[in-house]
This record gives sequence, C-alpha cells and structure tokens, in this order.
Amino acid sequence: MSAPSPNPLMVLGTSSGAGKSLMTAALCRVLRRRGETPLPFKGQNMSNNAWVDQAGGEMAYSQALQAWAAGLEPQCAMNPVLLKPQGDSTSEVIHLGQSVGSCRAEHYYRDWFRPGWAAIRSGLSDLQAAYPSGRLVLEGAGSPVEVNLQPRDLTNLRLAQYLRARCILVADIERGGVFAQLVGTLALLRPVERPLIRGLLINRFRGRRELFNEGRRWLEAHTGIPVLGVMPWLDELFPPEDSLDLLERRGRKRGAELEIAVLKLPSLSNFSDLDPLEAEPTVQLRWVAPGEELGNPDAVVVPGSKQTLRDLEALNTSGLGQALGHYAASGGQVFGICGGMQLLGRELHDPQRLEGGALSTAGLNLLPLRTTFGAGKALRQRRSRALWPAIPGHSSALELEGFELHRGITELAGDGVAEGAAPPCQPLANDDALGWWQPFGDQGGVVAGTYLHGVFESGPWRRRWLNQLRQRQGLPPLSEQQPHHSRQREALLNRLADAFAQHVNLSPLITP
Repeated sequence: MSAPSPNPLMVLGTSSGAGKSLMTAALCRVLRRRGETPLPFKGQNMSNNAWVDQAGGEMAYSQALQAWAAGLEPQCAMNPVLLKPQGDSTSEVIHLGQSVGSCRAEHYYRDWFRPGWAAIRSGLSDLQAAYPSGRLVLEGAGSPVEVNLQPRDLTNLRLAQYLRARCILVADIERGGVFAQLVGTLALLRPVERPLIRGLLINRFRGRRELFNEGRRWLEAHTGIPVLGVMPWLDELFPPEDSLDLLERRGRKRGAELEIAVLKLPSLSNFSDLDPLEAEPTVQLRWVAPGEELGNPDAVVVPGSKQTLRDLEALNTSGLGQALGHYAASGGQVFGICGGMQLLGRELHDPQRLEGGALSTAGLNLLPLRTTFGAGKALRQRRSRALWPAIPGHSSALELEGFELHRGITELAGDGVAEGAAPPCQPLANDDALGWWQPFGDQGGVVAGTYLHGVFESGPWRRRWLNQLRQRQGLPPLSEQQPHHSRQREALLNRLADAFAQHVNLSPLITP
C-alpha cells in the first residue's frame, strides 16, 4: 500500500506584493532538496504575465517559476483559474489553460464561482494523480481576510480548509506596519480558520536580524504563533510578481553601456520577456509610459499587450507613437514582441470587435503588416532558426525557442514595404509567421517584431542582437557563448532557497 501524501503547505500573505510567489518558489526548492516532490498550486491568479505549457495551456508565469523551482515541467493544472485584466473592470477568464469567456468584476462571483471551484478541484485531481506522493505547496492570493470577498473566496482559506493545509503567513516589513499587518490579519480570521496558521514569516528585512528579536518575541507572545523566520532583503533581481513591481526597478547599473527603452503600455503583458535583458550587466532598461519623453536610446522594445488597440490609441493620443516613428526614421532600432509587433504594423482589423474598438484601425506603419483578430488563440511552444540579425563574421544560424500566446493572424500587407523603408520586409526566422524585420529610412534604422515570447532567453541570439547595437556605438562585441537564461534563473532560485533554508525554520510546518 502506498504511503499517504505529505500534508499540504500554503503560503498566505497579509497583502498583495508581500512576497508570496517567491516564498512559495523558495519553499518548493527547499523541499526538493530534501528529496520531496513539491507540487506548486495557485487556485486562482490574476495576471497578464503568462506562460504556455507543453500541452498548449495558458497559466500564470509565477506558477511556471514555482514549477521550475520544484524541478517539474509547468502545467496549467498548477494554476487552474487565471484572470487576465482587460481594463474597464473586465477580465478574460482562463480555466485549465483555455479561455472560457470574460466577465465584469461585479458579476464574477455570481457567474463564475461554481465553475471556478470545479476547475480548481479538477486541477488538484490532475496534479495529485500525476504525482501521488507529492506534497502540495499552495500560494494564496492577495489577503486572505478581505471581508467583502471571504464568502466567495476561491483560493485562500476555503482551499486551505478543504485540503487541511498548514499555512504560513508572510508580511513585508519593507512596507512598514508589519505588526498591524500580522495582528490585523489574524484578528479577522474566523475561529475555525485561525488554527490553520502554523507560522509567521517576516519578509524583506534590512540590516541585522537581531534588531528584530524583541519584535519577534512580542509577536509570538501576542499571537501564540511561532515566527518561523526573518527573510533578509535580497539584493537580487527576481522576476516581478506583478506589473506594479516594475516601478521599483529604477536603479542605475554600474557599467551599463547600452540603454534600451521599453514602452510601458497601459495594458502591458508578459513583461517577463524582458528579464533576460534586465539581467545583462551592460544593459540599462528604461521604462517609458505614454506622456513621457522617448529620448534617444540605443533601442526601443515594444512589449506584449493584452489590449492592442487600446494601447495603440494611448500611443497615438500621447504622441509617443509619433515619437517612435521619428526615432526609427532617424536611425533608431525598434523591436516589437507579440502585441508590440501588431502595433508596429500598417493595418489592424477587428471584424468581431473583440478588442472593443473600430472594425479597422491604422497601425504605426513601421512594418508592412496586416493583423486580423479572431476568436481563437495561438497557444503553443515553438522552435525555429533565426535569420536575423546577421553580423559580419557570424554566419551561423542560431536557434530560437519560446511560445506563442496571441489572438490575431499577421501577414505581410501590400507590397511588403513600409513607408520610409527600402528593401522588402524579411522573415526573422525560418518559420516566416514568427516575425519580420526591415531596414527603415536612410539613416540606418531597423524595425523588427516577433510573436515569440521568450525570444531574449536564448543567450546566443540575445547577445547577437545586443552586439549589432554595440557595433553601432563602436563598442567591442560580447561573447555569444552565453547559456540559455534558464541557467541564470536556476542560479537565482538556488540563492533564494539558500537564504530561505538559512533563515526559516520549517519544522513546525513539516513535522508530522
């Protein structure tokens, strides 16, 4: 007879942004080192930062990161309900990897509570069937004591009670008011819920931990719950948990030689595409929102968009779209990813009004592309050989890999030549539906785009793209012998787990 599964663990937070996602990832890596099979799971997540699993299912990127920390292949069962904000209090609803509709916030629990709970139970069943001896490691959402939402809670204490999970409550001391965060959260728990909390965790503490000893003793005496640890502020660059965390990335890197502007679109999605560039020591990213000056960076990246037509309107009304055109015409380098590439095209057609705008809209006309939006989504992992960029003396083709996650079919429009361009548009990869590039203007400008999320994760390709920017500035080339970004991500996860193992006592959670 097989041994029973270990007790599920759950990471709750006193608020959004308390560090639940990374603490869950750290817990998964530490348990894996102990010989266990941790199973990351977040019943419901709200995020436009997504991943596509091998079966073509859509899930939150944070659960993919936790799967890698656990040594597992990400699968959408780990995040059975994903809500993707579309603006105007509306979200697309993803169940078990597939889009099942959209809803307004005020109707969500009325219309989607029962189907959501069914999807969560199905995801749990799939995971436990695939890994019968695994230990569920659950992540909560926001705060578990939003009193207006508690009766219809899908992913916090309802799930903890259902699974009899042992919970750890995380508070971010960097935000201030850590005692009120913890005591207030515990005070709002119902009597049946409070015994679920087995430990408290103080996150992002700066300075000597001994300075918090008195606070630790007070918390334990006042709450009767052990403080499992005090996690230090880690001076590492981890993937942000949501787009608000991008605002914290303002530091100037020492030794940065290239500045790359990234358009901070109102409906920004899949910003994790930029993590490999952020990790490059010689690259400084500068996020530029509509209404801010574009300046004269070495390149501009137009990232993914959840609402392409709305973001296009924001660029046009703010003047940032026109500034991007002037930048390309004066010799600038522009690179669009997914919705960012669609924005750069000549025509965007929305015959079913899926994006809520006009039937047809003119794009920025920096690439001769026509995009037609349809109800179906492209959801698949892809591999192809890169045909661009080509640098003299580097003739070898480089492999690209990533995933597609988009609505819309894009093709060359008309003669395949953008206004102000010279030669016809060329495919970026052997698979000519993955992207295109084109010289622009008579001053050496280049505009390119791809549907491939994760394009910068390929170390050799990323370095080749950077080297053509460096060549323009007279800088020496960087080595293309660079591993896939997943190697660097693994190193970061290991350092996170090292700190967690050093500063957090898990015994109250995992002792039978």
